Amino acid sequence: MQFELTDEERAFQDAVRRFGDRVLRPNERRIDGQGRIPDEVIAGMAELGLLAMPVPSEYGGMGASAVLTELAAEEVGRGDSSMATAVFFLLEAGWGRIFARYGTEEAKREVLPAVCRGRAFLGIATTEPTGGSDLAHLRTTSRKSADGFTVRGEKAFLSGVEEARRMGGGHLTLTRAEEGGFRFLYVPTNGPGRSTQRFENMGRMGISTGAITYTDAPVPAHYLIGADGEGFGRAMEGFTVARTFVSAACVGAAERALETGMRHIKERTVFGRPLGKFEGIQFELADLYAQLEAVKWQCRRAAWLIDTYLDRGGAAQRSEIERTVAAVKLTAPPLAFECVKRVMMWFGAAGYTKDVGLELGLRGVTSYLVGAEGGLNVMRMILGRELLGREFLPYK
Repeated sequence: MQFELTDEERAFQDAVRRFGDRVLRPNERRIDGQGRIPDEVIAGMAELGLLAMPVPSEYGGMGASAVLTELAAEEVGRGDSSMATAVFFLLEAGWGRIFARYGTEEAKREVLPAVCRGRAFLGIATTEPTGGSDLAHLRTTSRKSADGFTVRGEKAFLSGVEEARRMGGGHLTLTRAEEGGFRFLYVPTNGPGRSTQRFENMGRMGISTGAITYTDAPVPAHYLIGADGEGFGRAMEGFTVARTFVSAACVGAAERALETGMRHIKERTVFGRPLGKFEGIQFELADLYAQLEAVKWQCRRAAWLIDTYLDRGGAAQRSEIERTVAAVKLTAPPLAFECVKRVMMWFGAAGYTKDVGLELGLRGVTSYLVGAEGGLNVMRMILGRELLGREFLPYK
């Protein structure tokens, strides 16, 4: 693995950071307050090539590597600490990659250019009202019809339900095929047999969370993702990639919190000296920084492994990818939460106000503690499976 970034990677990272400073930071409170990402922000992301970055150029993307996308995810998480823009970004990136790899040629040419231009939304629909992590027992079904498939069931706690309704687009939807196995389908949100509901979250207010009910919803045959009956594997591959980008966004949010905290403890004087001279604060900063550096480089390694082995590696390499990704998803969100929380405490009463802005990050990263893209205990189960063997799975 090459630790030094190429000139191109460094230049792109700098460009995304400038975009974050110039566009995302000034708009993050607006994004949180009005409950949506402004159209001009999405247009700016599209112009920079940030939307669905891994999609090949013939479908409107830039064919970006996982490493380059991971770098961008860090900067988007740093720019909008509410995590709303990061969620939008990583959904398009992670699931755009899966669509581009396994979608039909007709579907890719129909859907992906609009996603890359910011004129359609692309998300993931696996979680159901009865649970999110036990995907092998999901209840939403699909059956073959004369001209495609018919979907029946309900998906819940999905990101981008209203965005897909407003902008156009839809979700890659995991279903149980009535004929056997699992089927992965791109299901547009606007169409017959669909109804949506919005949930009110505590954070990342700029992107909607909700449910979609499918009542014999028709889906064209060319919206099948991957081989019929093998949808579970395609969905799991997508989560492996998306979890890497989630972790990178958490790293970016944590770095911004520490930078905010360092400025404060250099300037704030208590008992006649700067806060930063007190060992209780200084040692806490050192511990958080050391942990964050370790997680950041493990996240970078996860992206490198995806680029190097996901498509062509053997069982050993795939196990290494699963272990590495699960480890960073297990550690990055809690560490980001801890960084934001500790810096809020350095600020004292001011840290609890919206003026400082840290509460945006605290509310945002909490979503990745409680389950988005896989709960922390699910990551522990994956690690246990890969370290001890599948015979040690608790539900076997």
